[in-house]
Amino acid sequence: MANIQSVVADITRMRIDAIANAANETLLGGGGVDGAIHRAAGPQLLAACTALPQKRPGVRCETGEARITPGFDLPARYVIHTVGPIWQGGHANEEELLAGCYRSVVSLAAEHKATELAFPAISCGVYGFPKTRASEIAVHTLRSLPLDDLGIHKVSLVAFDGDMMRLYEIALSE
Repeated sequence: MANIQSVVADITRMRIDAIANAANETLLGGGGVDGAIHRAAGPQLLAACTALPQKRPGVRCETGEARITPGFDLPARYVIHTVGPIWQGGHANEEELLAGCYRSVVSLAAEHKATELAFPAISCGVYGFPKTRASEIAVHTLRSLPLDDLGIHKVSLVAFDGDMMRLYEIALSE
């Protein structure tokens, strides 16, 4: 059975097959974990993201979907960029869109034979998604997927601080 764990870590330093990036629709970098991943990966990441086709002007990835690039200067082989929903009070399909992020990332990871995967707290920063509910959605969605059948043996839910780590631990214990 796939191991789903929570850790407090810097996702940009994880030696792992693939890390998820909580990106924006442009995939051209931003603040928070997105900016940190772009800085750590080096300028080739921006070039690779720029080369991805736009689905519509300025949008390379829709909310709930994912795109993959090499990790470049990161210790991770791949970066799987996903766009989480901006919290709008829970009335704009935010929960399903967030679950879609996890499903899309896992699908691309499996397609590229990544056996270990790390996720940041998608949408929990400036996008304002309630952290408790986001941690529950992350754990529930990941547990609902056939990770072993997809060849994914380890998933890390990466918290930047102890508060998020505790929320992941509570969700994992349920």
